[in-house]
Amino acid sequence: MSNMRDALGLRAPYGKTNTQFDTEFDPASGTLWAFFNPKGNACFSLGLLKDIRNHDSQLKANGGRVTLAGDSHQVNYYVLGSRQPRVFNLGGDLALFVLLIKSRDREALAHYARLCLDNLYPRIRNYFTPGMITISMVQGDALGGGFECALSSDVIFAEESAQLGLPEILFNLFPGMGAYSLLAQRIGMRAAEELILSGKVLPAARLHEMGVIDVLAKDGEGEAAVRDWIHANRKRRNGYAAVYRARQCVHPVSREELDAIADTWVDAALRLEDKDLKMMGRLVRAQMRRLDGVGVADITTEALAANA
Repeated sequence: MSNMRDALGLRAPYGKTNTQFDTEFDPASGTLWAFFNPKGNACFSLGLLKDIRNHDSQLKANGGRVTLAGDSHQVNYYVLGSRQPRVFNLGGDLALFVLLIKSRDREALAHYARLCLDNLYPRIRNYFTPGMITISMVQGDALGGGFECALSSDVIFAEESAQLGLPEILFNLFPGMGAYSLLAQRIGMRAAEELILSGKVLPAARLHEMGVIDVLAKDGEGEAAVRDWIHANRKRRNGYAAVYRARQCVHPVSREELDAIADTWVDAALRLEDKDLKMMGRLVRAQMRRLDGVGVADITTEALAANA
C-alpha cells in the first residue's frame, strides 16, 4: 500500500475549512478526494448540501481545475467518500421532511429537492469537464438519497459490508432525486422499478452481481482499491472517460427529466398520511441507533419491527 501511495503522490487539503465537506488533492494523479463530514445525523442536511454546492460550483466555474499552493491543476478523478464510520450517507433529511409535510410547505420541499439536484446533476455531467472521471467510494450504508448520490458517479466502489437501498416505499414514497433515472441507466427500467418498489436494502455483493456496483472491495480496503484502479488504468484514462461519456449519450439523464421527477416527488410527499410520517420517524430513529452502535444490523428491518 505504501508503494502505491508513493506512486500516486501525497494528498494535501485544499479549499475552505470548517465545512461539512472535506477536500484533498493529489497532484501526482490529479485526484480530488472529497468526504462527507456531516454534523449530527449522516444525511443530506441543508448545511451539507450547501457546503457541497459551494465547493462543486467553484470546480465547475474553474473548468475542472483546483488551485493548490498557488498552482492550478486539472482534476482527472473526483472520488467521493465519507468520514463517518460505517456510513456513506443515509439520504434525505427525514426529520425535515416530516416538519415540512405537516406544515404543508410545498415551496420549502421543492427548494430542498432543487438543491439536491443542483448538486447531483453537475456530477452526472462530470462538472462539464469531458476528461474527468467521477468515482463513488462507498464504505458503509448508502440509503435513499445517499444511494442516489453514489449512482451519480461513473464508477461505484463499495466495501463488502456496505448496505445500499431505497427504503422510501416503506413510508409510501419513492426516491425522487435521481434514483429511477440512474438505476435505469445501469440495469434497465424494469429492474430499477423492482428495486425501488421492494424497499430492500441489499448487501454490496448482491448489487455487484446485479451490475449496479462496479468494483467490490474488502472491508477497510475501499480507498486502496480506488487508488489501485486509478494507477492500473492511468494510461487509458482518456479512453475510459470517453466510454463513460458515450454511456451518457446512449442513456442521457437531463436536468429537465430530474426536475420533473422531483416535482412528482414533492406532490407525492404532500399526499402522505400520519401513518406514513410515523414510519418515516421510525426510520430516523433506527438510523440514529445504528450510528450510535446500538446493534442495528438493518435499518429497514428495525423500523418495520417497531411498526409491528
